[in-house]
Amino acid sequence: MKKITTLAVIAIFIFFRQSQACTVISCALKGEVFAAANEDDYMGFARMWFNPKTAERYGSVCFGLPDLQAQAAMNEYGLFYDFTAQNIDPAKYHPKNIYQGDLFFEILGKCKTVKEALAYLEKYDYSISSQVLIADALGNSIVINAGTKLPKSGYYQINTNFDISKVQNETYSCRRYDLSEGMLTEAKTINVPFFRDILNRTRQEGKLSTIYSNIYDLKRGMITMYHFHDFEHPYVIDLKKELAKGYRLEKISDHFPTSFAYEQFLMSDKPMYRKEMILDEINQKGLQPTVNRYFELGKNTEKKDNTINNILLEVGIQLVKDAYNKHANGGIWEYWFAMPGGFKIESFNDKRLNAAAALFDYLGAEKGIDTKLKNFIYELSAYVRLIQGNRDKAKAYYTIAAASGTDSWPISFNRSKKMLSIL
Repeated sequence: MKKITTLAVIAIFIFFRQSQACTVISCALKGEVFAAANEDDYMGFARMWFNPKTAERYGSVCFGLPDLQAQAAMNEYGLFYDFTAQNIDPAKYHPKNIYQGDLFFEILGKCKTVKEALAYLEKYDYSISSQVLIADALGNSIVINAGTKLPKSGYYQINTNFDISKVQNETYSCRRYDLSEGMLTEAKTINVPFFRDILNRTRQEGKLSTIYSNIYDLKRGMITMYHFHDFEHPYVIDLKKELAKGYRLEKISDHFPTSFAYEQFLMSDKPMYRKEMILDEINQKGLQPTVNRYFELGKNTEKKDNTINNILLEVGIQLVKDAYNKHANGGIWEYWFAMPGGFKIESFNDKRLNAAAALFDYLGAEKGIDTKLKNFIYELSAYVRLIQGNRDKAKAYYTIAAASGTDSWPISFNRSKKMLSIL
């Protein structure tokens, strides 16, 4: 039997993976205040999730990929941010006071304006490689990376995939930036059709493609969305009304007509495509019936399909991410990234955790799995059992996963050891 490998293990080591290429704009003109962005990547299946106001946080909506890190977001007061990928090494600037969590998600929940966000950022060193544009409903914006803070000096600001400090001496090279600036400098008024045209002209197609495009009316709390560079079918979000409906996690594509081009793009990554199809089946037919079907499929198959086992592991991990996102009111699964907040002993009920536990137990009993991957599965089983309130079973699984550093992936081994010290 062939050994199973998993993309999930690789994903552990990617912290705050932002879109590979983007075009992000803020503009305030004649009393109107907008932001707009193309989100470009090599994979689809983008999500959006609505996070109602709590006693500790402002309400917000976030947009991102299945890892549920917010690539872009806006809160109920019109504070907006969006990232672009860069090749900037934060270590070069010797950050010392680093926020031990998702700093910008924290800002989203605590700040109403760019001024408040900057005051928050004074407490911490910027320590991520990507570059962010922050804008507010007052018309302010700023682009920030590890070495530069550049406030908006005119009525617009653009963030694409080069160090923003190069704008001042014009040493950058980016056609998307030039196209955007050319249209913005000629603007007499701004509205949704105006930004739709900019996003249409700066979209990307091919392996690196524009997955979704958003236009944010920051004063009115309205968002106009387009999917996979189709600018003929808008989907409009009234954030105040949507937040009143409660927390929701949705696939962006579910709000748009089916596109053959998008389906072909998705199928280029077959394991991810199959994982998402299983998740769709879960949504349509229920968690347990779907999980049971794949268990029976495995039992009745003479030759084991290791690819299916790999995909089922990914499904289990996604179920935990989704469940935790709801529990954290839109926050990321901090344990996955070995962040301090992820090691709190907490428990909550979610039927997705039951299905994930069943998947991990099924895979943990499979033969022919690489020892390191097997210990990774035990670690995941331990974490889910802990959330479900079963400390004894969690401790037993963590003990197996932490038995030998040479037989475990470092981050999985270290997480297991830390949890055992807490338990």
